[in-house]
Amino acid sequence: MAEEKEKKGFFQRLVAGLSKTRANIVSGIDSIFSGYSSIDDDFYEEIEEILVMGDLGINATTHIVEDLKAQVAEKKIKDPQECKQLLMDSIKSQMAVGETAYEFEHRKSVVLVIGVNGVGKTTSVGKLAGKLKDQGKKVILAAADTFRAAAGEQLTQWAKRAGVELIGGQSGADPASVVYDAIAAAKARDADVLLCDTAGRLHNKKNLMEELRKIYRIIEREYPEAYLETLVVLDGTTGQNALLQARQFNEVANVTGIILTKLDGTAKGGIAVAIESELDIPVKYIGVGESIDDLQKFNSDEFVNALFDIKE
Repeated sequence: MAEEKEKKGFFQRLVAGLSKTRANIVSGIDSIFSGYSSIDDDFYEEIEEILVMGDLGINATTHIVEDLKAQVAEKKIKDPQECKQLLMDSIKSQMAVGETAYEFEHRKSVVLVIGVNGVGKTTSVGKLAGKLKDQGKKVILAAADTFRAAAGEQLTQWAKRAGVELIGGQSGADPASVVYDAIAAAKARDADVLLCDTAGRLHNKKNLMEELRKIYRIIEREYPEAYLETLVVLDGTTGQNALLQARQFNEVANVTGIILTKLDGTAKGGIAVAIESELDIPVKYIGVGESIDDLQKFNSDEFVNALFDIKE
């Protein structure tokens, strides 16, 4: 019952967080569906324009509209009003995250979390640690973002809150050496998940690339049996900039999933659809606030329903 209440609360916060995107998309979409009496090229063109304006991106929008056209032809639909549900279903299928997306939860794993400063990376690591601990997992945190002095302190607070052990290094220490120590601790204590907060300085991509390569090499050498997950944290309020960051991180790391944060008021939520479509990287978690429960696994049905304000 409590879990149901928590889910309902999260959905309501998600609805609120997507209000800006919804204002861009839904009011425009509704006026198209009610303003057209027949389905023609102008009808599709206007839908395209509104989806692009809602930050869904050219690529995703093209897929969605092509899919809509195919279904309209196949089902011989004549009434524009009937297209709304088809449009929603098409967006949902673009966004669906399969069960295998959370494979790391069922195996001994190392989860690397990367992202630029200010996107909520360290907070997301702390929340994820709390969620995994609540599932009965033995979690060890590695504070490998050693270049930002506050990151270690912040993570120490989250480790206490989540009730998990933290392995850290001195400020300015080599991040790879922190990961090395954390792997030794994870093996010695038979941890289920080693969760690493790593630096993400995209303005200095060469250094970042070297650092990540070093970390990957150590994981491969010291803990080859572990399942490796790399999550990049992106700020949902930054729209196309988040897509750019995802693309750049994907060039330097084997990114397997996205944590999309700050979907709590000013977010350009359509960017979640764009990232998935452009880079073929699933959004696995979304954050809508500050508490541990405000980070949840991504659910495409809930997301699109919140986007279109369809009550669950």
